Amino acid sequence: MKVFALGPEGTFSHELGWRIFGEAVTLVPTIRRIFEAVEKGEGDGLVPLENSEAGGVGASMDGLLTFKVWITGETCVPVHHYLVSLGPLAEARVIYVHPQTHEQCSDIIEELGIPVVHTPSNAQSARELVRSGRGAAIVPKMTARLYDLPVQKACVENSDQNVTRFVTISSRPYGGSRPVKGSIIVDPREDRAGLLHDILGVFSRKGINLTRIESRPSKRGIGSYVFFIDYQFSVEGSLAALEELKEMTCVKDLGRYPVLEVPEWT
Repeated sequence: MKVFALGPEGTFSHELGWRIFGEAVTLVPTIRRIFEAVEKGEGDGLVPLENSEAGGVGASMDGLLTFKVWITGETCVPVHHYLVSLGPLAEARVIYVHPQTHEQCSDIIEELGIPVVHTPSNAQSARELVRSGRGAAIVPKMTARLYDLPVQKACVENSDQNVTRFVTISSRPYGGSRPVKGSIIVDPREDRAGLLHDILGVFSRKGINLTRIESRPSKRGIGSYVFFIDYQFSVEGSLAALEELKEMTCVKDLGRYPVLEVPEWT
């Protein structure tokens, strides 16, 4: 079974994919392509969902909203970024950086005070630096090694607690016996006072702890939102809560799933 992850070589997704799935990993250029392949049943997928510094990953959230897929596992990975350059850092006149990386490393970028060029991936940041022959970039350690880029400063993320949560997705729900988390998307499709209170009240009455709630534009116009909700799964209350929610609003069930075991990187 193939497992699709965001490429090119050297992304955090690539590294994590190799650690969990080895040679089963197939790299594709965009997160949307991962969702398309998974929905067609061509394999499973691995996508970044949220970061402790920059928040939700828009492309992954849109994919969960748009495509018929299930979340089948999650893992939270410490994320460290490395400032690299081919020449003296003081001579750099531009820095190549992925937008999510920019948010996670905004302090050092502000300190450098040079123009920023956004790239579609961390690996592409390295490629642009190699292509231009000058400037700087912020990339993962794996990427610096792959492209033989001298590290000028290690761990340049704003917070030493920088963590990214990844999820695996599939065209089939998780079938194991030990789910610990669950995820849904709630689409109210109406605007009235107390609606969000009523939705959250369902979980409160069932004694279910919510671990994340995040709004995302529904794409039906300004002021219209859907809500991504993650919760701690319990056999006693979770399924009953979902049934009650479906009676008052539109709910997309993304499944119940375990925490993934991630081998150490060598």
